[in-house]
Amino acid sequence: MKIPRLLSTGDNNKVIVLSVTEVGKMFLEDTRSDIGSEAEKMKFANKVNNLVCRFIRLDYDESLKAELLVMERIYPIDYRAHEVEKRELWLEVFEQEMKELHNSGFIHHDLRRPSNISGLAFDNILLTDEGLRLIDVGISVLR
Repeated sequence: MKIPRLLSTGDNNKVIVLSVTEVGKMFLEDTRSDIGSEAEKMKFANKVNNLVCRFIRLDYDESLKAELLVMERIYPIDYRAHEVEKRELWLEVFEQEMKELHNSGFIHHDLRRPSNISGLAFDNILLTDEGLRLIDVGISVLR
């Protein structure tokens, strides 16, 4: 059995590498009730614009005994290697796309990590070759 490579760990879930294009957020017995809700929120946001990581499918891995929320694999890049003007443009696009999501009824709720939770303050916002992207919509809401 091939052991999957761990990509990240949150309070409730782990994200593993499935391929060069896909990752899987693992939902074990104690968190399975959340997988359908998170999938629906991702699908909803994906219809509005490309800000939220793309949903691919729900799956089950017998060897891990875990349900998987399969989504696109995002490759973050370092913003410091780019000019200030380009960073400002990315931020303008991000703000516009956030407004589109909010106006459609999607609220992320986890852009800035609370100080009592480990991790970087804004680790759910990733810069990619496509611009800024959002991950982890677990506590987001739909109005």
